[in-house]
Amino acid sequence: MYNDVIDCNIKNFSSIPLDYSWSFSDKTIKDTAYITHNYYTYPAKFIPQLVSRLINTYTKEKELVADPFMGSGTTVVESLVSKRCACGVDINEIAYLISKVKTTPLDIELLKKEYLILEEKFTNYSVLVEKDILVKAENIVPKNDRIDYWFKPKQKEELSLIFYSIFEIENIDIRDFYLVAFAQILKTASIWLQKSIKPTRDMKKKEQDSYNLFLCQAKRMIKRHEVYNTMLDKDFISDINKYRKLKCGDSRVLPLENEEADFIVTSPPYVTSYEYADLHQLPSLWFGYLNTLPEFREKFIGSSYKNRGDVDNIDLKSDIIIDTINKFSSNEKKNNKKKIREIKNYYADMLESFIEMKRVLKSGGKAAIVIGNTQFKNVDIFNAEIFCEQMLNIGFKVFDIIHREIPSKMLPSTRDSATGRFAKTSSMDKLVYPTEYILIMEKV
Repeated sequence: MYNDVIDCNIKNFSSIPLDYSWSFSDKTIKDTAYITHNYYTYPAKFIPQLVSRLINTYTKEKELVADPFMGSGTTVVESLVSKRCACGVDINEIAYLISKVKTTPLDIELLKKEYLILEEKFTNYSVLVEKDILVKAENIVPKNDRIDYWFKPKQKEELSLIFYSIFEIENIDIRDFYLVAFAQILKTASIWLQKSIKPTRDMKKKEQDSYNLFLCQAKRMIKRHEVYNTMLDKDFISDINKYRKLKCGDSRVLPLENEEADFIVTSPPYVTSYEYADLHQLPSLWFGYLNTLPEFREKFIGSSYKNRGDVDNIDLKSDIIIDTINKFSSNEKKNNKKKIREIKNYYADMLESFIEMKRVLKSGGKAAIVIGNTQFKNVDIFNAEIFCEQMLNIGFKVFDIIHREIPSKMLPSTRDSATGRFAKTSSMDKLVYPTEYILIMEKV
């Protein structure tokens, strides 16, 4: 139905030669974690050098760059330091908080002052904690059994006191800065198996000094924020909200007028996006964003926990999606109904996101979509080709397609063939994301 409008070469992008200049394999962890980029360990984020190159290739100073799947704010940070206006949106409250902190110019002297106050409090707490202070601290922690599931009593007490002390800070921007530092130490302070990104408990895990973890993380962040401040244009520092617009919300409802954006650069979640939700559960528990995991997962794009009653009646604008679903449906030996619903939900959500991107882009404006292909139960899922097909059929044209090697990502690089879930290397059958594509699509 739609294949007649698509060049036959777009059916399979694997034949596109790799452009190693986009791999950035020479960049070290230190290079990719410069300024505010390493505040929080965020899954599958793309490296700032890739975003910076796209922004500087396709935009000019003061033009508006948007990211509908903002994540930890890499696009927003790179846009601002490149003297571009930025708009970022993400459905995840943790992502919004991190992005806000990473991109807000802060008074470094005030940060240091509050640091010393916190340090003094923690020194006193480690010696003697007054009962009324502990009661107050425990009262501001959300009542959720999963906090007790992940944190031993001593760790929970220390973290409660840190949490309480942060909320005594009056300046909201400074308070949020320290909340991100708090969020970053939670995995180490918990009994979450340290080397695993899967939610696995390690009952023998050594208990850490939460006060020291927090102070060390905060000190690192203060140094990097001072550098970030120096990289911003003085106009951006004096009125950041004039040049930056952030929203905790849906990628299908962007806070922009029609044809307001000059460029979009984003890395959407993959079909199994609820796995990202699992990775954010510790700070989400402490900050009160998570009640139950199924409820938390439901809001993420494409989640199988979402009930879209209309999904079977939506024209997904892609024959490749139909082929993929047919391959799952033809395998009668396996119960694939849940996965089929998840796939339909995901591509319906993505189609609506692409329609919204088209609305906010100026005529001739471009969208750079960074996405890879994967496999589930031996069925190839051609995300890049499907996205391209969907965008072609709603009024975009292909400007360029870049095939890049992925030197590293936070997500594991293998899947278990039986379950399709992320797996340890020892149980791997196949690489998940050895390469990915950058679709440069132009609004017609």
